[in-house]
Amino acid sequence: MTDITTARRSFEQALAAAITEEQAYDALCALTKATVGAKLFTVMTADMDAMVARRTYTDDAENYPTTGTKPIEMNRWFEQVHGRHETFVSNSLADIDTVFPDAELIGRLGCGSVINLPVILGGKMVATVNILHEEGYYTPERLELAHEVMRLPAMAVLALVA
Repeated sequence: MTDITTARRSFEQALAAAITEEQAYDALCALTKATVGAKLFTVMTADMDAMVARRTYTDDAENYPTTGTKPIEMNRWFEQVHGRHETFVSNSLADIDTVFPDAELIGRLGCGSVINLPVILGGKMVATVNILHEEGYYTPERLELAHEVMRLPAMAVLALVA
């Protein structure tokens, strides 16, 4: 049995036992950290009618609380993730700074690379799973692993909590 197989089984057991949204998200976070790796893990939903994003899960409530909303900005990140439903990857803090206004905080937390994995349900992007680590961490191999391991579990969690 591989580490990925063990992590998937743990995720399945945790999700099957989850009775709260937080427990479902905790299961997804644990799967991500055990397989792809993450220093910071959040999930954001998007209300396109109101043009706001809301953080629905975080593993760092002090720096990234789940309270409040932030305006959706129409930029290259938006077009890629929301428009084309493609994963956004950046491996430098300088690049992150071109699309995220909180790049300084991201850097202070020891992060400099990000994967924003869109979660698509019913043909619509309902959320992004945001995985951050040190600069240069998300190699093409880790990105492929994220797609292979995370897509279906993320869809399952978002379908459950929606």
